[in-house]
Amino acid sequence: MNRPSGTPGRGRRLWAGAVVSALALTFAGAGQASAADVNNARNAGFEAGLGNWTCSANSGTTVSSPVHAGAAALKATPAGQDNARCSQTVAVKPNSTYQLSGWVQGGYTYLGVTGTGTTDVSTWTPDSGGWKQLSTGFSTGSSTTSVTVYTHGWYGQAAYYADDISVFGPDGGGGGDPEPTIPATPGGLTVAGTTASSVSLAWNAVSGATGYTVYRDGTRVTAVSGTSATVTGLAASTSYSFQVAATNTKGESPKSTAVSARTKESGGNNGGDLPRHAVTGYWQNFNNGAAVQKISDVPSAYDIIAVAFADATGTPGAVTFNLDSAGLNGYTVAQFKADVRAKQAAGKKVIISVGGEKGTVSVNDSTSANNFANSVYSVMQEYGFDGVDIDLENGLNPTYMTQALRSLSAKAGPSMILTMAPQTIDMQSTSGSYFRTALNVKDILTVVNMQYYNSGSMLGCDGKVYSQGSVDFLTALACIQLEGGLDASQVGLGLPASTRGAGSGYVSPSVVNNALDCLTKGTGCGTFKPSRTYPSLRGAMTWSTNWDATAGNAWSNAVGPHVHALP
Repeated sequence: MNRPSGTPGRGRRLWAGAVVSALALTFAGAGQASAADVNNARNAGFEAGLGNWTCSANSGTTVSSPVHAGAAALKATPAGQDNARCSQTVAVKPNSTYQLSGWVQGGYTYLGVTGTGTTDVSTWTPDSGGWKQLSTGFSTGSSTTSVTVYTHGWYGQAAYYADDISVFGPDGGGGGDPEPTIPATPGGLTVAGTTASSVSLAWNAVSGATGYTVYRDGTRVTAVSGTSATVTGLAASTSYSFQVAATNTKGESPKSTAVSARTKESGGNNGGDLPRHAVTGYWQNFNNGAAVQKISDVPSAYDIIAVAFADATGTPGAVTFNLDSAGLNGYTVAQFKADVRAKQAAGKKVIISVGGEKGTVSVNDSTSANNFANSVYSVMQEYGFDGVDIDLENGLNPTYMTQALRSLSAKAGPSMILTMAPQTIDMQSTSGSYFRTALNVKDILTVVNMQYYNSGSMLGCDGKVYSQGSVDFLTALACIQLEGGLDASQVGLGLPASTRGAGSGYVSPSVVNNALDCLTKGTGCGTFKPSRTYPSLRGAMTWSTNWDATAGNAWSNAVGPHVHALP
């Protein structure tokens, strides 16, 4: 939308370190644990922050996500000549065999032990996107009563995460984490929301639990670390029974009392009571030459009004919203909020859009993901917005944007509107970051209104190249999303409201309507004809309601009624 790695030398050191570690592991041997063996590490899961651990150069902290188990994990970030080494002194018995293990994720990560009195050992892994267990064994010397266990990353590499470190073997007498007991059965299981293909659940936390297992009709379907989960891949208009059990290293609790939930009909709305076919329009919180509007000026043809835009703050991932009262002819915050409520009373949805052509919001780690979710939710509460639109045109990280949106959804509830406005290049393949994000949050996603403009020629789902400004461009590119995993109810066509609304790609409202008919009814097509029709296609979007008003509302007057009359 328009608006005012490591050096080669260090790589060789990594390989050499791996060879030494492998030789050391072969020399030490793992040995067999006895019934009396314990985990001698203290605060092994970082549930007490960095207690008992020391990290070099203040490189370590604890985070709530990602975690392998429990509520916390270690995050350590190498910087300059520091490799983010975090260590703990562990009491051990002489002439004994121990198994050292831990779960790691992120950049290059090492796990090792020194001061064994025999052969010190370590093991490592290159960067990994998910949790991976490292494990090695060591023996203590005849006079060894303590060893130093450590983790570290590598110079110039990304931050690493570590959790659930274990020094398993004979009790060294130095204490360790208390032996867990099987947790109690979770209570308070409720259905937080449903879509045509998913059910969201929530329950009460259980003391001593490090995770929870969700069962559907008696079959295990997912495991989570928190007290909520969304079960996806369900059939529409179908009833299911759900239970949850609490888990830790000792075992799993009995299953909770079952709750029943029925999914919505196919083509139903993610995001509450939107009509089956909806029109989205962006409202400009600035004056760039288009008609200046109040929210109350937006025509009734628009079902979703996306307020453009939220602004980045100095905190990574966080956003805020500031009404441009001066640029909007003295439009006050009080008037704005009242107009938002009036639109909602009329059955419309008003959401806050994040990004735009010049947006600089960046969500690239767990901290910024949490900042994003917390700040967007705060803006939603302050102004009464129904949800959020993701219009990040300068790239996004699918892992952490997914985390942010799921966290936001958990705060806002199942009626939250979630829309996206990717550029055409972002939706050319399901491997793209934007497409992956959309698929990751499909169960809470309302609609993707791809921008069919400012893009030049692009590939359609048939592998042919199509130029913007035609029915074929709209239908052949929409087909990629429709056949790539999104539900038809989650696909909309985004077009400029006038020739001044975009640099290129404007088409007349009649072309938009022909494309909608082609996709939903098989009529009005150009040379490209989809292999099947998609009657539940969500509708259309425009940039912007202001440019539409500048052109006498020609776009909404033509496209609005047509969208609402679709099958």
